[in-house]
Amino acid sequence: MAKLIINANEIITLKGSDKRPRTKEGMSELAILANGCVLIDQDQIAAVGTLEELQQDYSHLLEQAEVIDAAGKVVMPGLVDCHTHLVHGGTRENEFNMRLNGASYMEIMNAGGGIHSTAKSTRNAGFEELYDKAYRHLNEFLKYGVTTVEAKSGYGLDWEHEKKQLEVAKKLQDTHAVDVISTFMGAHAVPREFKGREDEFVDIIIHEMLPKVAEEKLAEFNDVFCEKGVFTPEQSRKILEAGKQYGLTPKIHADEIEPYEGSELAAEIGAISAEHLLVASDEGIRRMAEAGTIGVLLPGTAFFLRAPFARGRLMIDCGVPIAISTDFNPGSSPTISLPFIMNLACMNMGLTLEEVLTASTINAAYAINRGHLIGSLETGKKADILILNVANYKQLQYHYGMNHTHMVLKNGEIVVKDAVLQ
Repeated sequence: MAKLIINANEIITLKGSDKRPRTKEGMSELAILANGCVLIDQDQIAAVGTLEELQQDYSHLLEQAEVIDAAGKVVMPGLVDCHTHLVHGGTRENEFNMRLNGASYMEIMNAGGGIHSTAKSTRNAGFEELYDKAYRHLNEFLKYGVTTVEAKSGYGLDWEHEKKQLEVAKKLQDTHAVDVISTFMGAHAVPREFKGREDEFVDIIIHEMLPKVAEEKLAEFNDVFCEKGVFTPEQSRKILEAGKQYGLTPKIHADEIEPYEGSELAAEIGAISAEHLLVASDEGIRRMAEAGTIGVLLPGTAFFLRAPFARGRLMIDCGVPIAISTDFNPGSSPTISLPFIMNLACMNMGLTLEEVLTASTINAAYAINRGHLIGSLETGKKADILILNVANYKQLQYHYGMNHTHMVLKNGEIVVKDAVLQ
């Protein structure tokens, strides 16, 4: 049955976003339609326009359409969270307390905490435990208006448990309303048993894990944590180039703790995105802009670790296409609220009200190779739509730390109404 959203104060269409992520001034072009309508036919957007325009061309659909009154509200594309560690075991609130008492991220990790702690919990957790936990988290994402998430592995650090994480994500994609896009990240950390034999573990990823990921079609992307004390730029290059041979698109955790040429590497190897970038160099930013590499900024991580925020304003001004994400994970960003992350990006990274909307919709969609399907309200795209309890888009960041979601439609079906799952 068709659906018709009417009377919206503003419809943020982001029209004209079907070829590439937005950069510079383009990130501020929201293509807003006042007092407009969105017509949905099954799981796709049939048309966006005034009621008079739709009556001229789509009268056959309008006659039977279910009407959704968005009077006084804002309509926009469903949010896209393009960097999460959705599937994991355990929690790490004790480390939060340690940081409050002065311990650094790398000090905690080197002492057996951090990623190693979550890897232990994830290895000990069964499939159903991981699935149930991630399913509940996806419910919360949906209540905040997120209709698509990327999910990385990386808490197994051996094939048995990396595969388990990826298979959980695959089942979630089949069973939950939220779309789950999988990334293999066996190179998230060097297992403690491989300390001093890091290159041996790199060879295992390249020759044993990557072929199985491709053979079993468990992921679309291949990510690596390029950081001093984790994987070197050369090791990272080997892993990402190997993944390309198996059809896996490269991503890279780059320049999070120390400048380590991760952003330069991302541009060099043609990564679809470089992520974190808290301390990316001027040269790395310049190269990313030239290569069209998407910078996925994670303000929640900087906030939670009390670290300097990435230079989002400079990156946009230099021409880097920017996306933002929660980086939802149990250690450095245990939040599901992408709206709060949008607030942080405005207040601490220099993004404007318009840029942050672009960064969490169409540019985030391009960061997971979905810009042709989602991220804007245009004819033929998936009917992933968010209706918000605000009078205009500027109120979204003005009323910070709040969930403004009134209704979420996923594939044309109402899945959230008044913050309640349907």
